[in-house]
Amino acid sequence: MDKLRIGYVGCGFMAQAVHIPNILSLEGCELAAIAELRPKLGKLVQDRHRIPKLYPGHRELAEDKDIHAAAVSAHFIAQGEIAIDLLTAGKDVFMEKPMAVTVEQAQRILDAERSSGKRLMIAYMKRYDSGNVLVKELVDRFRASGQLGDVRFARNHGFCGDWTAGMDAPVERTDEPYPPAPEVWPDWCPPPFRRGYIGYLQQYTHNVNLLRWFLDAGDDVKVKAVELDPADGTSGVVVLEAGGVRCTIESGSLPYHSWEEHTQIYFQKGWVRTEAPPLLLKNVPATVEVYRADKKEKVTSSTFPAGGRSWSYKEEMRHFVECLRSGEPFRSPSADAMADVRTLEAIYRRFVEQQ
Repeated sequence: MDKLRIGYVGCGFMAQAVHIPNILSLEGCELAAIAELRPKLGKLVQDRHRIPKLYPGHRELAEDKDIHAAAVSAHFIAQGEIAIDLLTAGKDVFMEKPMAVTVEQAQRILDAERSSGKRLMIAYMKRYDSGNVLVKELVDRFRASGQLGDVRFARNHGFCGDWTAGMDAPVERTDEPYPPAPEVWPDWCPPPFRRGYIGYLQQYTHNVNLLRWFLDAGDDVKVKAVELDPADGTSGVVVLEAGGVRCTIESGSLPYHSWEEHTQIYFQKGWVRTEAPPLLLKNVPATVEVYRADKKEKVTSSTFPAGGRSWSYKEEMRHFVECLRSGEPFRSPSADAMADVRTLEAIYRRFVEQQ
């Protein structure tokens, strides 16, 4: 193909501030159409970005034979159902995390992908941060060489903060109501817990996914303990075993002026640590710190990733386009994301059953 023609479903904040501008900025692709249930909002976004086609919904976009692939950002429940329809219609799909809110929904998405012969990539942008890519390379290298001994423990701390970092991209808004979401909920999650579940899921699916990736854990994740505050259903500590390594996820929130998240992989004789920037802060990668301790010296070093002045959100979209053009596998494929859905459902189910 000369250029990959992409359709975008949903014209909310993330679409306007992040994904649509990134598609428009990349070579090798073009934004051929958008779909939006809110007609006034859709027209404003179409006009601002001079997008050739505007559809009233994703099904109409899916029928457009000139569109090769589609990207989706919608309600956390609805976007999984949208992805099923797009895959079934023969489109490769890029969708925001989380992939699904239940294992059952995730399995239906995987079945649609398999039967269609198309591919689905989940937008875990942390895997595309150049700092985190370097951390992954370092952890793999130290594990292979044995230089720091065995991995003993992994810790992820995520207390959030100001995730937009003063993002000033123009975002159109209207008084149209937000589109309703389908009722797809786990049978163990009664209504009083649903808001907390979605809040925990949409934020900490990133953290589970990042730990699994750093540790090459794949599907090998076990939930060992869950201690969340019943007052908000989010703050607390979760203990996992990922790839045979004990891990903790510390969750919470506070009105922090930046972004409070770091991940640390502890070896017998040192550690590798990364600290995340605010999510929408462009061209600032995660920091990378390595500590080495042996009989001769104890050294802490910080490394800036080569070519690191990039934005994880742009790099994930670049990856999607390049993989579709080359046939290479995605770094964050849907089949891998099933482990996150299963783990997050297990975490929150245990929390609910403890109440």
